[in-house]
Amino acid sequence: MREALALAREAGAMGEVPVGAVVVKDGEIVGRGSNAPISRHDPSAHAEMMALRDAALHLGNYRLVGCELYVTLEPCVMCVGAMFHARIARVVYGAHDPKTGAAGSIFNLFTETRLNHHARIEGGLLAEECGKVLSDFFAMRRAQQKAQ
Repeated sequence: MREALALAREAGAMGEVPVGAVVVKDGEIVGRGSNAPISRHDPSAHAEMMALRDAALHLGNYRLVGCELYVTLEPCVMCVGAMFHARIARVVYGAHDPKTGAAGSIFNLFTETRLNHHARIEGGLLAEECGKVLSDFFAMRRAQQKAQ
């Protein structure tokens, strides 16, 4: 999660919402990603999606069986769907997302029995630190807008 936090801070420095993610297999990071929808002009360029793409390229397979994904913010519906398609075994997130969280905050796709894949989910790892990166970013952004 520390590496995901570093990636989140890099995204924030680039003007992106500061979210970072890593994919881990057998204790080794095999994929990294940070939010990039603004710079890439791509609504799907969430940190999780970028990390999944990087891991798939690194491993040479879109199925990421046996992999874990660590992300600083609770995943949204799109990202959870991609994790299911990739067959991620475990997802660990930091801060809860009361606006778009699909791992318990709004609803929990990980407990939907009609879906054909289920990953283990754990939330709240370094939640305070992950949340602070986000709240500091948005406070700075509001201050910049106010100064204009």
